Amino acid sequence: MLSDWEAPYLQAMARQIETQSKETLARWAVVYAERVILPLWTSHNPGDERPREALDAAKAWLSGEVTLPQAKPAILACHAAARSAADKPVAQAAARAIGQCASTIHSARHCIGLALYGALSLAYHRLGTQVGWYELELAAGEECERMLKALLEVSVPDEPKPARISWQC
Repeated sequence: MLSDWEAPYLQAMARQIETQSKETLARWAVVYAERVILPLWTSHNPGDERPREALDAAKAWLSGEVTLPQAKPAILACHAAARSAADKPVAQAAARAIGQCASTIHSARHCIGLALYGALSLAYHRLGTQVGWYELELAAGEECERMLKALLEVSVPDEPKPARISWQC
């Protein structure tokens, strides 16, 4: 469950994340967020491009077009967008997920935010915010399985430079 770090799907995702490079993780997180999570933000906040701009900045970093300091303002603006959406749980969780995905260019472990925030955003979207936490966690867990499948599809076998990740905060 999202509230339980020991949940099998979170542990499976964390173990796979640990085998990949920061670049692979950033690409996976950014592409998934753009395809699956960004539409949730956009449906609640049309015209607010901050999450899209964060993803674009991360993609520009991945392609070597910008440096991390150049990408950082867009990522921070995405986090601000999440704070501004406190009255819209789907959108707030979506912006938090996108901000964490984009932040993966800074630190690989940020990619776990896709699971923690993105899956919750999708669960809120599908079930609403009035259902119980247990139902939300079940739906989020199903989404985490899809996220893991997407990560496995892009994972580099025997990655020579896996990211060094400490899950301790």
